[in-house]
Amino acid sequence: MSPTFRHVALIGKYHQLSGYSAPTNPAHQPLAEIAEFLHAKGCEVVVEADTALHTGLHQRFPTLTVDELGQHCALAVVVGGDGTMLGISRHLAKYGTALVGINQGRLGFVTDIPLSSYRETLFPILLGEYDEDVRPLMHARVVREGNCVFETLAVNDVVVNRGATAGMLELRIEVDGRFLSDQRADGLIVATPTGSTAYALSAGGPMMHPSTPAWVIAPIAPHMLSNRPIVIPDSGEVMLQVIGGRDASANFDMQSLPTILHGDRIYVRRSEHSVRFLHPRGWNYFATLRKKLGWNERSYRP
Repeated sequence: MSPTFRHVALIGKYHQLSGYSAPTNPAHQPLAEIAEFLHAKGCEVVVEADTALHTGLHQRFPTLTVDELGQHCALAVVVGGDGTMLGISRHLAKYGTALVGINQGRLGFVTDIPLSSYRETLFPILLGEYDEDVRPLMHARVVREGNCVFETLAVNDVVVNRGATAGMLELRIEVDGRFLSDQRADGLIVATPTGSTAYALSAGGPMMHPSTPAWVIAPIAPHMLSNRPIVIPDSGEVMLQVIGGRDASANFDMQSLPTILHGDRIYVRRSEHSVRFLHPRGWNYFATLRKKLGWNERSYRP
């Protein structure tokens, strides 16, 4: 049978470790096996340039940069953990490239195919048998004295944090230009449904189904116990401003802006781009939660 996806990108988590040449890199063997599997199934495999360089796959397969992969490949197979998937999905979202995740990490909310069973799970997806899961991204920008000094996309969340030795921050929050509250806390999280099971969950926020058109705003260790997480529609724009405290920084998924000054405004709105995750046929979010969070597990005492 001819695959639905002929041009497939392969992107993996690799280890930049001294003492390892590319063929002996721990990431080489699984990535090489997956590449050969895709090739054997009739796919034209292209490996992301850095992945290929650090694993030696450039000697066997053609390579392209991430942007070039987005322009040439309809499907990207990402091998690693959720962090690897988040990093690559921000870059490929604007190209509409579909993403499949093979999990080498710990949780794997979006990289949900176990490495041990990728052959029987991945092949039907190549033939067009999959469930598609579309998730909007956040578009964030930092405005300082009227000028945009930083701009990026985020899949999970936008976080404002205090420094390691600093006291609490004072933060002003507006939604669609309307004042919501001033809060004293260690920081604040604005999370998508995808990010609701990440940092926001640790801060006491709710878990949201990926299809929910909403965000959660969750304070981190607030001074007032009445400052609780709030869920808002994702159709609006959230503005965060540091009005007190020192050594504030901001993180956009894994991208960091180490210095946020008093008066800086962080604007967050829904991006025009979305991520396309492909899952095995029959996938459902609730089963993922049960498995990853250990729900319904029983402990028995002798």
